[in-house]
Amino acid sequence: MSDGELFVGLMSGTSLDGVDGVLCRIGAEGAWQALIAHVHQPFAPAWRERLMALQASGPDELHRGALAANAVARAYAEVVAQLLQESATPAAAIRAIGAHGQTVRHQPGLHDGCGYTVQLLNGALLAELTAIDVVCDLRSRDVAAGGQGAPLVPMFHQGIFGGDGQARAIINIGGISNLTVLRPGQPPRGFDCGPGNALMDHWIERHQSCAYDADGAWAAGGQVDTALLARLLDEPYFRQPAPKSTGRDLFRPDWLQPRLAAGSALAPVDVQATLCELTARAIADDVRREAADATELLVCGGGALNRHLMARLQALLPGLPVRPTDARGLPVMQVEAAAFAWLASMQVHRRPAGEPAVTGARGPRVLGALYPA
Repeated sequence: MSDGELFVGLMSGTSLDGVDGVLCRIGAEGAWQALIAHVHQPFAPAWRERLMALQASGPDELHRGALAANAVARAYAEVVAQLLQESATPAAAIRAIGAHGQTVRHQPGLHDGCGYTVQLLNGALLAELTAIDVVCDLRSRDVAAGGQGAPLVPMFHQGIFGGDGQARAIINIGGISNLTVLRPGQPPRGFDCGPGNALMDHWIERHQSCAYDADGAWAAGGQVDTALLARLLDEPYFRQPAPKSTGRDLFRPDWLQPRLAAGSALAPVDVQATLCELTARAIADDVRREAADATELLVCGGGALNRHLMARLQALLPGLPVRPTDARGLPVMQVEAAAFAWLASMQVHRRPAGEPAVTGARGPRVLGALYPA
């Protein structure tokens, strides 16, 4: 493995739960070699509220967004420092950091035919704080080429979980769920299925003052309301063909509220059960439609830690093993951060990393902006 280079990957996703960082070794042509260290730093409740407020337009938004981008850079720098300390690795040994930033808008193809995607992060400040080259803004180039800019992980999934001659599906369940479909001899396919944890997190925070539903225990104690579930599943996005991507721009509290109001009043625990079923049904429907030949469904992201959600996925997909990615060698909370380390390796070596079959871009593009240390 001496030919490999060290990269750091940093991810803070739509769940707004915190930052995951990994230190890994990546070889020639983007070949995965080893994961060396992992650090998770949760967001403080007040900081999470500030980021949540930026998910929608508000007063002094440019000012608040710029300061938030600085704060994200500082949080990322703390994770990098911890990774280096725990692995006894000097900053000079790191080829580059791949940093996702915090998504606050995702509207590709809209408004002017190009649209935009916004991930808050001051990449220059992160390079200044860490003395390491930083690769960030990894979605915009694909959007400029007519793509969705998401999901970006299927090519990485192919390198990690493909190559054994088996058809396989991978679902990442963060705030939003995104599916990858791998088949031997074919480019990967993928798209965003719909809500992951975002609506469930909102509902339990509102009614239980918890950031998330640990193990899905609250949802497991409720009853799914079939009428509400039908109204939720009537969302046109679920019927839209790929390529497609989504986010909190669509699946947010003001999307949920009128659908709740259209029916009878429900106990909050039953709403939570129904929101969990919505996530599971949207994923299962897409797996049946797009990956009927898959030999297993691998699950990563925070949703993989929700035992009730995992049980519902298995119940909805009988005969298809539903497993965490740990079963294939990469722990569930490390997959996305590792993917952004891989994307950084592709950028610094000027290799295209997007897959037009996934995003709909006009062709493969080198992704990301580079801030030298």
